[in-house]
Amino acid sequence: MDWNRYRFLSLWSLPAPPAAVYAVLERPEDYPRWWPQVRAVTRLDDSTGVITIRSVLPYAMSFTARETRHDPDAGVLEITMSGDIEGWARWTLTADGSGTLARYDQVVHVNKPLLRWLAVPGRPVFRANHRLMMRSGRRGLMRHLEAV
Repeated sequence: MDWNRYRFLSLWSLPAPPAAVYAVLERPEDYPRWWPQVRAVTRLDDSTGVITIRSVLPYAMSFTARETRHDPDAGVLEITMSGDIEGWARWTLTADGSGTLARYDQVVHVNKPLLRWLAVPGRPVFRANHRLMMRSGRRGLMRHLEAV
C-alpha cells in the first residue's frame, strides 16, 4: 500500500440549481471568500493557478492547479495538481430536485516531506482533516449561494 496516496469522495446536496453552483465553482479565485480553508488562489493564466490550503492541522499545502476539463453542459470541472500534492480532482454536478448534487472526487499523492514522514501514523488524522475541510467548504458554499 502506498501510504502517501489518497482517494477522496464528497457528496454535497446544495439548495441551488446546477448552473448556479457551476458558476461559483468555476471561479476558484473566489473560493477564499466562501471556503475558509482555501487560503489563497493566484491565477497564472486562464486555466492555471496556485492554490494554498490549510485546514485544522497546523500545516499549509500549495499546489499548481491546471484545468483539464471545463464542461458546463455536463456539469464537470476537472483539474490536475502538482506541488505539495499531485493528482487530480473533479466536480460533477447533477440536478437533484430543485437543487444540486455536487460530487467531488480527488486522487492525490502527497509530496510534502513532513506529511510523507508522518504517513503511517498520521493517515487517519489527515483523512479527518480533509473531511473537516470539505464539511466547512459545503457550509460556506451554501451560505454563498443563499447570498447571491
